Amino acid sequence: MSLLEHARALSRDVFIYDLRDFDTLLGGLSLNAGVTNANFYAMVEIIIEISPPGPFFLQDENGETVAQDTQPLRPGRYFVVADGTVKFDFWKGFEAAHIFPLAYEKQWNDQGWSRQITILPTRRTHGTINSVQNGLLLRNDIHDLFDAYAFSINPDPDNYHLSGTFLDARFLDDPRRPPDSLLRWHFRQAVLTNMRGAGEPNFEHDFPPGSDIMGEIRRGPKAAERMEFELFDRLAHHMDIYSEEQQADVDTDEDEHEVFTDEDEHDGNVSTSASSID
Repeated sequence: MSLLEHARALSRDVFIYDLRDFDTLLGGLSLNAGVTNANFYAMVEIIIEISPPGPFFLQDENGETVAQDTQPLRPGRYFVVADGTVKFDFWKGFEAAHIFPLAYEKQWNDQGWSRQITILPTRRTHGTINSVQNGLLLRNDIHDLFDAYAFSINPDPDNYHLSGTFLDARFLDDPRRPPDSLLRWHFRQAVLTNMRGAGEPNFEHDFPPGSDIMGEIRRGPKAAERMEFELFDRLAHHMDIYSEEQQADVDTDEDEHEVFTDEDEHDGNVSTSASSID
């Protein structure tokens, strides 16, 4: 989370929840003078999606329905009430995190991890490491912690009474979720990183604009290993972008060609030819 986003969250005094899920914050705002109940309804409608589409209304902390009127909005918690499913539709600050790092695609292929994947990437040029099953959608600050193995998900039963929270059943029942074997791999790396010997060093990721990033890495711990990781990670992302651009060019070329039939008026034969639109 950036400093700006963190400041926004800290300054909020109005909070929005789904009435059926008090633990998940859908959003909120910093209340300014002049914001009415009707204004609030209009803003909530922008950041949520109700499936199937339908009307909704808001309740305050006392269970009272909030009218869509010109009365000033009060600070506090508000709950969205609807017949359908309330979906959060504001994704700024979220990032797709690879469980098995993209920089280690060679190890992914050599160790046969592709056999764990049942949903292939939509782009045929992408490797199986880019499957949705090798990813989690995380808040950007949580993404950094996940990549650094500061926390992990243990997919096995809690025989060791490890501390932490539990995954939502909706995630566990989703066929697109990561295989247990991948989560187990990440959990093992987290244990090794944090518990073996003196533990692995914490790497700096927050480089201000204009910083000598390569110099900072060279002067930091495990410079060679870190440089190798950064190189392959950036190369993998570059190849993804390059592949997408190539695919876009192919799609464009295909769109610029049409196949038509031309019937010969004399003998009734039908010939097929390709024409290029220049």
